[in-house]
This record gives sequence, C-alpha cells and structure tokens, in this order.
Amino acid sequence: MKNFSTVGSRLVVAVLVFAAATASAAPLTCEFRADAPDQHVVVKGDTLWDIAGTFLQKPWCWPTVWDMNRDDIANPHWIYPGQIIWFDRAAGRLRLGQPIAANSGVNDPAAERLRPRVRTDGLGVDAVPSIPPGVIEPFLTQPLIIEDDELKGAPRIVATQEGHVFLGKDDKAYVRGELGGNSAFQVFRPGAPLKDPVSKQIIGYEAFYLGTVKLQTEAKPGAGSDVHTFTVTTATQEIGKGDQLRAVPPMPVRNYVPHPPAQPVESRVVSVYGGVTHAGQNQIVSINRGKLDGLDVGAVLQLYHAGATVSDSTAKKGWFGREQQVKLPDEEVGSLFIFRTFKHISYGLIMQVTAPVQIGDVAKSPE
Repeated sequence: MKNFSTVGSRLVVAVLVFAAATASAAPLTCEFRADAPDQHVVVKGDTLWDIAGTFLQKPWCWPTVWDMNRDDIANPHWIYPGQIIWFDRAAGRLRLGQPIAANSGVNDPAAERLRPRVRTDGLGVDAVPSIPPGVIEPFLTQPLIIEDDELKGAPRIVATQEGHVFLGKDDKAYVRGELGGNSAFQVFRPGAPLKDPVSKQIIGYEAFYLGTVKLQTEAKPGAGSDVHTFTVTTATQEIGKGDQLRAVPPMPVRNYVPHPPAQPVESRVVSVYGGVTHAGQNQIVSINRGKLDGLDVGAVLQLYHAGATVSDSTAKKGWFGREQQVKLPDEEVGSLFIFRTFKHISYGLIMQVTAPVQIGDVAKSPE
C-alpha cells in the first residue's frame, strides 16, 4: 500500500451514536491516524479490520466514518479487491470510488459511486472479510457451547456397528431420541463446565466436536424398535457409544462490520480455547456475555487485565490494625472481535494485544 502526503494534524470525526443504541450508551469519539494515507487500493487478502486500522486509531470506528446505521452493519455493502478507498479529509470521512468533486452535491451522479456498493452477482463471495476467515472457520458451525437444558433429550448413540468400540467414516451408528424432522447431525461429547468468573455459577459446557452423521433409516416404532440408523459422514475424533447428536445449524452470517455493542457491556474471560491458560493475538477466548446481553456478531470489546485488590500500607489503619484494601485500575491490553454468540456466552478473536490475556480478564465496551 502506498502512503500519500498527509495534511494537517489529526482530524477528529464528529461523535455519532448508532441508531439502535440505547439512550444510556455513551457517545464514542473516533480519530484518524496522524499517518493515515490519502487512499488505499483494496487487494485480495485485505480484511476490513486491517483497512480500518490503516486509517483509524480504533478500527471499530469504521461504521462511523461510513455513516452506517445498524441495518448497514448487519447487512453491509461489501467492498471488493480493486476498489479504491479515499480519505476525504475535509469531511472527515472515507469514500469509495473516485475523489469527490468540489461542487458535488446530493444529486451529483459521481457521489453515488463514493459509498460501498453491493454486487448482485455472487454477493459476498469475493468481498473483503471483516477478519481473517481461516482463523475462525472451524468455530462457525460446530456446537462449541451447550447452554441451559440443550443436553436434555438430545439424541444419543446407543450402539455401534458390529460392536465397534469407536466409529469412523461410513460406519453405522444406532441412535435413540427425537430427531425433530432433521436428517443431518453433528456429534459431540460434553466437556468440562464453564463457570462465570464472578458468580462462580455454571453458565454452559464447552462441547468437543467429533464429526457428522446422516440419517439412513428412521426408527419404526410400529415395528418394535425406536432406534434410528445413521451413517458417519465425517469424523474428526473417535465417535462412540454415549456421544450425543445435535442438528447441523444454519451457516451464520460471516461478515458483519466491526462496531461497538449497541448497549454497554462488561464481561469476563471464561476460557481460552485449547485448554491453555493464556492467549495472544489471533487466539480465541469465550466471555460470560451473549445475545441476551446485547452482543452480536462483529461487536468489538476492549480487553483489560482486572486490577488487583491490594493493601494500602500508607493509609491509616482500621479496626484491629487492619490495612485498607484498594482495587487497582484495570489495565487495557487489547481488543476482542466477537464472531459467534450464544445466549449467555460469546466467542471472540483477539485482534491486538500488548500482554497475554487470561481467564478472569475484563472485556467491555470501547470507551
């Protein structure tokens, strides 16, 4: 990417509150980088996050400089390789297409070319993704989180083909349980419970994804059997007796625009994917807030190390000579892009980080 000369000092974009934000949400101020280029030619391999970071101090401010509302964020006008993003310094906005003429107005045909546009042929196929898709691909359709009573009544494997201990591709699995009219299922094994770092209550279970199965013959209770016959279509791990089934979910929308949550959110890191204790850039963590807390795909949170509570030996002591306890400020360490949400839990990709993220760290709305 070629940088062009910058003019003047940092430009401050006017504060804009999203249309769907609640009245309690604090306004957010977005600033352009002092070294922001005059233009950027979009190339294959670019991500919306990287392009936004080229121009903006905070990449999640992208919707502000495009004047996007919440509908635009959820159903974005895609940007494609070969298009040019221009920095309109006078207006403090980013434009798509050709530079704006000095006399351009509302009815100026040229102005219509200066916003992200939709391709009707193969919509989104070649569009610039929000974040690197390869990093989160395995997490988009696998169950991952099992909440509330989702385990109750789930179909389960009760026997294997010819007494096999474990099943592989094309093997038969015998299943009991209600199928709900579905024929394609994922196979999973419940893992360890996830506990809220604050309340210590169990808020879900992280499931181990084992593979997929397809219905071959549905049970015929009138014939004296309530067992369904399935065929294993894929197996990433060994599948066996007692493993449970879940209908394959629809493919979620993959390309929401990075944006602050519509309402204030404060959460804690519940787990680091992979069973490790610390996470760095491009690693995945889960947090104890989800759809019911106002999070959606594309929401960006700031990550903080939770400030420790320490004794203040410099203050006057209290009863029985006890030292006062004070909480140190939370220290910002990075940003988190939410890419999958459940009712009370969400998965996020760590976008930038200055120190390792660990369980119990704070993730909250940008300030």
